Amino acid sequence: MDPRREWFETDYYAVLGVSSEASDKEVTKAYRRLARKHHPDSSAGDEERFKQISAAYDVIGDSEKRAAYDEARRLGPSGLGPQMGGFASGPGGFSIRVEDLGDLGGLFGNLFGNGRGRGGRGEPMAMRGQDLQTRLNISFRDAVDGAVTEVAVPDPSTGGMRRVKVRIPTGVEDGGRVRLAGKGSPGAGGGPNGDLFVLVDVSPDAEFGRDGRNLTVRVPVTFPEAVLGADVRVLDYDGHSVTLRIPAGTPSGKTFRVRGRGVKTRRGTGDLLVTVEIAVPTKLSAAQRDAIEALRDVTDFDTGTSRRVDAEPETATLADDGKATGTDTIAGTHTAGAKH
Repeated sequence: MDPRREWFETDYYAVLGVSSEASDKEVTKAYRRLARKHHPDSSAGDEERFKQISAAYDVIGDSEKRAAYDEARRLGPSGLGPQMGGFASGPGGFSIRVEDLGDLGGLFGNLFGNGRGRGGRGEPMAMRGQDLQTRLNISFRDAVDGAVTEVAVPDPSTGGMRRVKVRIPTGVEDGGRVRLAGKGSPGAGGGPNGDLFVLVDVSPDAEFGRDGRNLTVRVPVTFPEAVLGADVRVLDYDGHSVTLRIPAGTPSGKTFRVRGRGVKTRRGTGDLLVTVEIAVPTKLSAAQRDAIEALRDVTDFDTGTSRRVDAEPETATLADDGKATGTDTIAGTHTAGAKH
């Protein structure tokens, strides 16, 4: 079907299950939910449904196209008069002359081509092909290092699907978009092809995280290392060893920066952010327990908070209204004025 005629005959809002008053965010949310469900590569994929969803979002997911689509459906072909030239659709169809659409005509011209017929009245005008959009799930490593893969997109010429090679740039982020110029739907009347936009979903990594171009990782250290300081060897994302100097008195949760060991992109290379966590042993030998108990007996320092109570707890008493007063002891936690 001619894309121009399809605008009048297809309710794209109904295809995505949203109202015509839906916000851009609601439209995108509906598209993503349906695209995941019906993508041909998924276990419950529906190729025909996916093509309909993609075509609908290509129009109402774009603010400029959506405005033109809404106005076109409001006017309708009958309201513009028969056989006016311009948007000719063939025998038995309808045609609209772009010049008679006013400002909307300029918008249609920008969306569908140069806004002029190729050979005069009644001849089809050059029309740009529709942009297409699809989703691609990649691994964390492919997002960091870049990769070459393929996606399946609708092929209007065959009614089936076609495979398109996608080059994922290094450092692409979760939710990023890759544009493939000219890989969308073919143009009509000598018009250019549309573009293909690939939305990237990045699977999480078991050890590393992302913060822009920076890589993040959490590394355990022992209590003596945190208290006394130590040089700790850490493996970066590529498996290379990095020596991290932990100063004496380092608290759990402190983050250190290793420059130049993050994600490499065209805009620069990020850093590796290493957060240390004090590892608390769950099993102790007799010697270890003796050592820790000895440390406990000689430990006397300011905790830096007024919420820590070191005095002996008092037994809670109940007032006439049943509420506890004084200092209550509940499962080893001291809470003032707790309710029961």
